Amino acid sequence: MTGPSALVTGIGELVTNDASWGPGPLGLLADAALVVTAGRVAWVGAAGRAPDADERIDLGGRTVLPGFVDSHTHLVFAGDRSAEFAARMAGRRYDGGGIASTVAATRQASDDELRTRLRVLAAEMRAQGTTTVEVKSGYGLTVEDEVRALRLAREVTEETTFLGAHVVPAEYAGRSDEYVALVTGPMLAACAPYARWVDVFCEPSSPHAFDGPAARAVLEAGRAAGLELRVHANQLGEGPGVQLAVELGAASADHCTHLSDSDVEALAGGTTVATLLPGAEFSTRSPYPDARRLLGAGVTVALATDCNPGSSYTSSMALCVALAVREMRMTTEEAVWAATAGGARALRRFDIGHLAVGARAHLVVLDAPSHSHLAYRPGVPLAHPLQLDGPQSS
Repeated sequence: MTGPSALVTGIGELVTNDASWGPGPLGLLADAALVVTAGRVAWVGAAGRAPDADERIDLGGRTVLPGFVDSHTHLVFAGDRSAEFAARMAGRRYDGGGIASTVAATRQASDDELRTRLRVLAAEMRAQGTTTVEVKSGYGLTVEDEVRALRLAREVTEETTFLGAHVVPAEYAGRSDEYVALVTGPMLAACAPYARWVDVFCEPSSPHAFDGPAARAVLEAGRAAGLELRVHANQLGEGPGVQLAVELGAASADHCTHLSDSDVEALAGGTTVATLLPGAEFSTRSPYPDARRLLGAGVTVALATDCNPGSSYTSSMALCVALAVREMRMTTEEAVWAATAGGARALRRFDIGHLAVGARAHLVVLDAPSHSHLAYRPGVPLAHPLQLDGPQSS
């Protein structure tokens, strides 16, 4: 690595996510420093042993951790669903049906309207310490509108996901087989050049989503088109989504709220990450996933926001960490790892989510002496990115 270097020192606690630095998942270093060159970590260690660099930044005892990796979002949309949220808080059950109102608003919106909201949300995430974000399509559900969503998403991230199989749109009511044929045919062909991933809302308990055979068709077609796989699975009830994800080698099964013993065994025996989205349970007043059960079985767990206008309108990974600790009984170390390294695993990225030598220097500073303050002080804006030379997000 060549180019100007920066020494970041005065780090009271450094979260490396590199287990070689100490016990536990976070690889914690006290009184630490690191050197950044050309946007990469070039050196890590004790502050008293730090080498010279072209620039010196003293953080005065604050905490540094890898940037949050938000591996599940829906940021390309128009419209507002706050009335739906209020109705749920008054007792109405969530079943995914409100997605149709967002589809209608998104289809009517201009590119500039969609782009403005997308960039505002991406900037909001960045300001709170998220340095990598995945963005899905799924609110257009026509060939033209899905292509548009992915084209816009590509303006803010390389981690774009084709979600034409979000729900069956109103014009295909009673003709879901025809819609699946559209998704796996002309829509996929048009969208694949703009996407890295393909996803499907596999939820037989919802009248709006897709059953196991339809989900399999979408995923297999996406893989044949060169896309990698992700699955919305087991959010509203037990179903085939998790085991289908594991069988097909999907990078991530997302939600995982309602799991059978065989689902947990499948995740533990495979390579698929269980991405938990506690913002959705918070916003729909639904039972939270049993993170302890998954972790106890040896499943790799990630956390993400599921930022969307209907069921989880939060851009805060810090909130998700706090919810994971309070409501899903994760330890603070487990939750921070899941929000950083876990998210990287869910995106099959090995250059982010940790601060070992060679990693991207996506540094987040906490105005606190320890990572535990993310859960200890919920709702307080402690996290912000440290801007250095070189790329700071991806």
